[in-house]
Amino acid sequence: MARILLIHGAYQGGWIWTRVATRLREAGHLVMAPSLDGCAERAQAVRPGITTESQAEELASLLFHEDWRDTVVAGTSTGGMVLCRLAELAPGRIGRLVFADALALQDGEKLPDIVARPTAVNTALTSGPSRADAEGRLFAELDAETRAWTLERICQHPILPMVAPVVLPRFWSMPWTASVLWCRRSQNPPVAHQRRLQQALGASWHELDTGHYPMLSEPQALADLIGG
Repeated sequence: MARILLIHGAYQGGWIWTRVATRLREAGHLVMAPSLDGCAERAQAVRPGITTESQAEELASLLFHEDWRDTVVAGTSTGGMVLCRLAELAPGRIGRLVFADALALQDGEKLPDIVARPTAVNTALTSGPSRADAEGRLFAELDAETRAWTLERICQHPILPMVAPVVLPRFWSMPWTASVLWCRRSQNPPVAHQRRLQQALGASWHELDTGHYPMLSEPQALADLIGG
């Protein structure tokens, strides 16, 4: 039995992990898949000052109050940025890191340095894709039922994690046990970015022949990687 924390990416919430979390719990693992501050059912709480770092601080507090140790932490997409900062803040509570088609930035890098978002719709507090881009590109690979279910739930993401440089003064110099999953049909994050991550951490390398949302398209394979 493992203790597993699942971190979602932009425009998402803990809901996106439902299929994976169900399979992990059926295998006997303890699983938490919280929605990050300002996301999903917490979107009404969006406000100035929500950053990658503040979201990671909240998760570090969650691990402390649950008294979880040797935790397997899996992050996807921009959730990889939160994962890195969480690991830096709470290294004594981390057992293994799983980057599931995830971003992992160097200290001072920002998301636009790595990823182009052609139809970003920004407000003073949030950022997200246009509806047409979400339906026709981001989630186009999903089957019709899953795509409709997903489109009903996506939301704007707090803007600072999407545009501000990350603060990671120690993460890349610390030792980690890590796995990197590259989804072959995914355009972002680029494979070169994920290879950089794998090489920097000496992580194991895994591939799935699917798009950027393996928790929706290949939940069993992803659950096997996380729970293994």
